[in-house]
Formats: sequence, C-alpha cells, structure tokens
Amino acid sequence: MSSSENGGAGADPSSSTPKNTNANGSLEAFWTQDSAFDTAEDVTDVELLKRAWRNEKAAPEILVCRHNLVQRAREQIQLMEDTIVASAESGADDLMQSLYRMDLDRTLFLLRSYLRTRLLKIQKYVLHILKSEELWNRLSEPEQKFAQKCTDALQKHLEQSVLSRLPYGYQSMLRQAISSEEDDMVPKPQLDTFVFCKIRDAIGSVQMDE
Repeated sequence: MSSSENGGAGADPSSSTPKNTNANGSLEAFWTQDSAFDTAEDVTDVELLKRAWRNEKAAPEILVCRHNLVQRAREQIQLMEDTIVASAESGADDLMQSLYRMDLDRTLFLLRSYLRTRLLKIQKYVLHILKSEELWNRLSEPEQKFAQKCTDALQKHLEQSVLSRLPYGYQSMLRQAISSEEDDMVPKPQLDTFVFCKIRDAIGSVQMDE
C-alpha cells in the first residue's frame, strides 16, 4: 500500500492507512485466538508474557500484538494488588507480603517492557508500518491510534520546519526526489540479519537453508 506522489508536494502518509481488519470478539474468543500462539504445555501467563517479551525484543520488525495475553496480565496484576492489600489488612507476615510484591513487580516489569518495546518500534518504523496492511494489522487498536498520531505529528513538523522551504520536487517526506522510484526515505527494519533461536521441543534433525 504505497502512498502516491502528487507533483513535488509530500504525499500524505495518513491517507494510505490500511483498513483495520481486527475483529472485536468476546473475551472467550480472545483466549481462543491467543492459544494458537502457544503449545499444549501447561505454562502460566507470566511465562507466556516473558516469551512474548523476549520475541519482541529480539525481532527486528513489529510482531503480532498479544492483546488477549496483555489483558489477562492486567487482570492478574489487579488481582495481585488486591491480594497484597488484603494480606496487609489481615496482618500477614512481612515475608509473605514481600513475596507477593516481588511477584507483582516482576509481572509489571514484563508488561511495561513488552508494551514499551512495541511503541519504540512503531515510532521508528511508523511510515513503513502504515504502508503494509499486514504490519498494520499486527497492531492493537490503541497502537494503531498511536501510530496515526505519530505520523500526523511527524508530517506537520517536517512540513513546517523543512519541506515547505525545499524546491519543488523535493518536498516529500517519503522520497528524496520526485524522480525516485521508491520511498527511499522510509526507515525499514533490517530483516537480513542473524538471530538466536531457543529450541523448545525436540524435533529431531532439521535441514537448514543455506
């Protein structure tokens, strides 16, 4: 979904925003969708969140948002906070309250770092994401709103500070010149790079591509 170039003026990236095809289902539907990412092994939501966090930190491009997992993590955080308050009111010993607090802090760190990592990727590659319907649909609805606001702010800033002062044919925020055949000023993630993989299950010998 490439933005069109009209003369020398910069194309409006917001006009090429892919259509949001995310479905708004019930909580049960979200849980079912999320299970497709996981194996049949019995793991906690904290472990799943840690796995999603590691994958997001290691991947150069934005991955599919684990929206339902995030929702469950938030519910678990609220439950842990209520448990800490209840234990304090009931006179539970300091060690037990400390263990509850450590568990809460760990979950909060994973959730915040996961969401922060995604927002940083969106900020860095927002124009690239807006051009791809596949990447756009990997974002949650709040992330899509954030991406649109980032694009609008970036376009307004560049037009007011730089683009409006450039000669005709060089006023695009996507291309260096009107003669450019592609959007050569759009930052893209480096996909041709090395990655580290962690084997979760024994599958025997595997032939890797050269």
